[in-house]
Amino acid sequence: MRKGMTATAIAGVLALTLTACGGNDGGSGDSSGKKAAEDPQGVSGSITWWDTSNEAEGPTYDKLVAQFQKEYPKIKVNRTSVSFDQAEQKFKTAAQNGKGAPDVIRTDVGWSAGFANLGYLQPLDGTPALDGVDDFLPGPLSTAKWQGQTVGVPQVTDTLALLYNKEVFAEAGISKPPATWDEFIATAKTIKEKTGVTGTQLNPEGYFSLPFLYGEGADMLDVDAKKITVNSPEAVKGMATALKLAQPDVALKPATTDGYVAAQTSFKDGKIAMVINGPWSVSDDYSGKAFKDKANLGIANIPAGPSGKAAAPIGGHNYSVYRGSKNKDAAYLFVKFMASAKSQELTAKEINTLPTRKSAYTAEVTADPAKKAFQQALSIARSRPVIPGVGDLFVAFDQHYVKVLRGDASPEEGLDALAKEWNTKLLKDYKTG
Repeated sequence: MRKGMTATAIAGVLALTLTACGGNDGGSGDSSGKKAAEDPQGVSGSITWWDTSNEAEGPTYDKLVAQFQKEYPKIKVNRTSVSFDQAEQKFKTAAQNGKGAPDVIRTDVGWSAGFANLGYLQPLDGTPALDGVDDFLPGPLSTAKWQGQTVGVPQVTDTLALLYNKEVFAEAGISKPPATWDEFIATAKTIKEKTGVTGTQLNPEGYFSLPFLYGEGADMLDVDAKKITVNSPEAVKGMATALKLAQPDVALKPATTDGYVAAQTSFKDGKIAMVINGPWSVSDDYSGKAFKDKANLGIANIPAGPSGKAAAPIGGHNYSVYRGSKNKDAAYLFVKFMASAKSQELTAKEINTLPTRKSAYTAEVTADPAKKAFQQALSIARSRPVIPGVGDLFVAFDQHYVKVLRGDASPEEGLDALAKEWNTKLLKDYKTG
């Protein structure tokens, strides 16, 4: 990755110091956070927060904003709901222009490096925003780092796990979920033979293929060596495992459009016995006929590959402060409050998010078996490569993964083509194997 900044990025940073959308009545552009730390009740003014959560989650965040303003009556927070699909580009445009960017933004973990590389995010080390840093889970915190600085505060996290239908397992005489991909295949075949229910259906998105690569010790990139490794021999083995799971005696045919929806619908309707998914899917599972009895939903760690390794990618969101904010003290206090253990416990209970703080996994939170299971799944989760534009890599990844699952390309051919496309279009300064 480049250690310096482009001329465009430098110009953007200069522009940031001139204009921001947050109010500055009583505020300050001082980035040290000294006033917020020494005299928090003396901080005043207004800030704008771009919230990319969905409509159903909005009331809970409105409740937290109201609680914050009660605690800090001199600070007004303007919560602005911004479409997740539009937020990344919208923030880049506003920050580049120096007009209309928020003081605080809820960033997908895949955006942080790109925003920071352009100079748009305020480093938070040593500020009140990063209060109690040792309480954060290491995985989520790693997603908020860029070139040795912390540019975000973990808000919520997620990972992938194996979700399964306990009733179908019992009918097939299977007492526990599979611990390896080979066991997964055998389990799927047994279930089909004894119950008529198909074992699984794969989501044909590149993100959902990562557990297969990780199971062989492979990864998309070696960032330190600046090398594309998605087509390494180990990665090819992982992709070959995914292909085995897509065979007719194991799975329903993967949908090539709306693949996530197809697999999720099949699972909650009881047409498949197992699916790979994240904690965001649990509420939807409970709405399906197969899981009207919530106790029927089983959740286990991602199975291990033939190498004995098991891991799934970390996802989630961070709170970041805009470098051009004119009221950083208020922004720091707001982030501190929103990312506190108390706030995370509330969102975990009300909207089923996974906390990023260890202390937020209270007895009341982990009394929910789904949250407890995903807390365990996080113990083997790992970060995706932290580089600018990591999300762009998955556009091509999705296309080539579909080709492999459809049989239009072998695992080796598909991953070689993917590596070539990345190298040609997105990672020109990276080596290929």
